[in-house]
Amino acid sequence: MEDAPPGPRGEPLFGSSRQYADDPLSFLEAVEHAYDGVAAFDMGPMETYVVTDPSLVERVLVSDADRFRKPDFQADAIGDLLGDGLLLSEGETWERQRRLANPAFSMARVAGFDGSIVDHATERVDGWPVGESIDVEAEMTHVTLDVILDVMLGVSLPDERVDDIGAALEPVGARFEPDPVRFAAPEWLPLPDDREYAAAVDALNAVVEDIVAAREGTAGGDEDGRMDLLSVLLRARDRGEQPRERLRDEVTTTLLAGHDTTALTLTYTWFLLSEHPDAERRLHEELDGTLADGEAPTIDDVRDLDYLDWVIHEAMRLYPPVYNIFRTPTEPVELAGYRVPPEAPIMLPQWAVHRSPEHWTDPETFDPERWRSERRADRPRFAYFPFGGGPRHCIGKHLALLEAKLIVAAVASDYRLRFEGEPPLSFVPSLTLHPEEEMAMRVEPR
Repeated sequence: MEDAPPGPRGEPLFGSSRQYADDPLSFLEAVEHAYDGVAAFDMGPMETYVVTDPSLVERVLVSDADRFRKPDFQADAIGDLLGDGLLLSEGETWERQRRLANPAFSMARVAGFDGSIVDHATERVDGWPVGESIDVEAEMTHVTLDVILDVMLGVSLPDERVDDIGAALEPVGARFEPDPVRFAAPEWLPLPDDREYAAAVDALNAVVEDIVAAREGTAGGDEDGRMDLLSVLLRARDRGEQPRERLRDEVTTTLLAGHDTTALTLTYTWFLLSEHPDAERRLHEELDGTLADGEAPTIDDVRDLDYLDWVIHEAMRLYPPVYNIFRTPTEPVELAGYRVPPEAPIMLPQWAVHRSPEHWTDPETFDPERWRSERRADRPRFAYFPFGGGPRHCIGKHLALLEAKLIVAAVASDYRLRFEGEPPLSFVPSLTLHPEEEMAMRVEPR
């Protein structure tokens, strides 16, 4: 067994962190192309491993998942924001919280959300200025926030309060953009954006406190039967099963993680449909042939909309909202004949794996047809993993997919959205993958 895999050579102190920070997406693609499934490079003081072989991704996330956990550096960075919620917690705490949350995210419960999702989308779309431009990312963010507040937290906030959440997310996102200075700096050293980030966290905490306060005393006892996540969490708190701080952490995690990735999936879907009129036409034909005239789409409808399903999956392949997952081994492990020490950061980059010519024909091309069953039969399972995998796969996967399909079906039944920027897109890779420019799109009636 060899001690370390090959990888890009860096510079003193910073390693390859400058190249990574300049363009993490191109850097990860180059690593995937140049090395055979596993590579190592210095991210400042940390030797970091990049795993792009789908069979090894499966090992880390699924078959050997008990030998890996989320790295401490990631928890330290996000801990002020998400605390000990599902996204960051480990061990027994995570297992207990996951068991507690599972019923709220069950497919049986999610299936009943179709009317609420379409209502929120329709309400937002009714205010769009036909023939004029909208910022589609901002619009999708507002819709998905409305949905998660309603179906998982059982509240409705006024537009200005929802806008407060969106405004706070910008400095939060900026705090997690790749930065070679931050990679190399000790944790105790103050950096220029720390104060703005702290203010944004305080603003989000205030919103969460308002949400919890609005629901105090309304969850009822166990016999009440309300199964939105906040009701479940409030009952668990009242039974003494978790402290108030844990409730805050879970509400914050649900509020932020529960809307952002879906909003981005929708944003990139609208962009891709605008840039590929043949695919848009095919989608419109499917919608017109499936949906009754003037009727809102339902979960039964979207089950029959195969091309819509392919479009959504292809958008997440090309532009995965979560473009990189981190893990670290709890003990020495072997990957492809290389020894990986405990605590070493491991990157599992969806962006690079989803675009690998090893597994995808013409990987840069938007091709919804590649999701036909006969074309995907021989593809490795973890050549595509937008929701992660294994025991820590995204708990909101079913909700996110249903929400994306219903919103696209509802909007595309009546409108076309025309991108007014200049492709190709450029990105701001933070916790999630946001477009750098405003996503201005003109609203046109069909």
